Amino acid sequence: MTKFSDLNLNPKVLKAVEEAGYTEPTPIQAGAIPPALEGRDVLGIAQTGTGKTASFTLPMITALARGRARARMPRSLVLCPTRELAAQVAENFDTYAKYVKLTKALLIGGVSFKEQDALIDKGVDVLIATPGRLLDHFERGKLILSDVKVMVVDEADRMLDMGFIPDIERIFGLTPFTRQTLFFSATMAPEIERITNTFLSNPERIEVARQSTTSDTITQKLVEFKPTRRDQTAKQKREMLRAIINAEGEGCTNAIIFCNRKVDVDIVAKSLKKHGYNAEPIHGDLDQSHRMRTLDGFRDGSIKFLVASDVAARGLDIPNVSHVFNYDVPGHAEDYVHRIGRTGRAGRKGTTVMMAIPADDKLLAAIETLIGQPVPRAEAPWQPKDTRRTSSEEDTTEDKPKRGRGRSRSRKADDAPKEQPVEEAQAEAPASSERSEPRRKSEPRQRSGGGGRRGGNQVVGMGDHMPDFIALSFAERRGEAAKPAEATETPAEDGNGDESESAA
Repeated sequence: MTKFSDLNLNPKVLKAVEEAGYTEPTPIQAGAIPPALEGRDVLGIAQTGTGKTASFTLPMITALARGRARARMPRSLVLCPTRELAAQVAENFDTYAKYVKLTKALLIGGVSFKEQDALIDKGVDVLIATPGRLLDHFERGKLILSDVKVMVVDEADRMLDMGFIPDIERIFGLTPFTRQTLFFSATMAPEIERITNTFLSNPERIEVARQSTTSDTITQKLVEFKPTRRDQTAKQKREMLRAIINAEGEGCTNAIIFCNRKVDVDIVAKSLKKHGYNAEPIHGDLDQSHRMRTLDGFRDGSIKFLVASDVAARGLDIPNVSHVFNYDVPGHAEDYVHRIGRTGRAGRKGTTVMMAIPADDKLLAAIETLIGQPVPRAEAPWQPKDTRRTSSEEDTTEDKPKRGRGRSRSRKADDAPKEQPVEEAQAEAPASSERSEPRRKSEPRQRSGGGGRRGGNQVVGMGDHMPDFIALSFAERRGEAAKPAEATETPAEDGNGDESESAA
């Protein structure tokens, strides 16, 4: 059986490891540390929770124990996809390097540039950063990467999912060609393999588990149910989640609940708190100090349920997580492996429960194809009920208006404006118009609007409040009779043209 003392680590590093309570390395550690100490490039492939962080921190501390960093020129670089993972790596360095005089800086978002610049100006041996913040410092002229001797890329497949691969390639180009590269990933997508072929030189490949396998220490369950109505799906999923938590009983000491969308994280956490559960949300839209407080509360037990997006699915080492609940079936099959890897760590037992509705069939099939086995089905502890009212209830119950704003379309028939058919579309022309077409005396004259009280006809489109003077003819407005030649009507047979307008 291999022990840490057999790996040629620095004695001060060994002392710190023993004080941390570790004596035997995990398979990925036993395979990656010896070639890393020899200065070779390493490509490590292992599922989450197998100790990949110590696989590169321990040999890095040993290699950097001698030497001194210069201002703005770090000697080593560790790239992490998320702030939480970067902070966790920094904590591991503090644990294993407490007897070695090494300086470090953590470059993540949510922290002021001024504090980070002050650390870089002093010179750091270990620089731990997210790709975006690292490039921000570089572009501001605060960072020089030409002295990097060891470069680590952690959770490379997560970098791919988050769109960081172009940034990673650029950072590779800013570091010396002679650097040592330690590259770790849980899966090997074609894009990841292309990068390793491009930037790693004859790496030692360590693969301690089949790609995308789940740990044997995790008990998996799948609860399938069909919502009664589409508009009730979200509500019934939250009720099902509470029923599953209650069904697990006292065995559920704490749990991480994963949602696909940030908005659902907030809604589920609020719903759980409303029903008396000790739950808090964590996702990328929260500021860094809030996220760290929430994680610290979950670690120390003051928070029992952590409702999270996939920002917490990768790399976070939170001990003694008894359960993982997948409120949503993950959109990427690989995320299922990483989500459930938050439990059952370091040989402990863990339980995962995933909820699925008929719309998740394709995503579920992709997960089962990836892990090479079906997810065991479990009986649903609760069944949704149709809350629709019967026809008799609808007859006796007054419906509430469905629209809360805007104009209601359910007008009563009596209130709707009445439109009368218009047989004559020709508008009434002024008395002096020569183009007016005479009409027959037998045809009624069309006047409009509720205000057109003379003759009782309406002008289409004028409404019920048209002033009376609009309905008057031009002749009547002038107070004089219209001339026969100027009238828009055919003169009366008796030749009294000045009476023709009023006669109509």
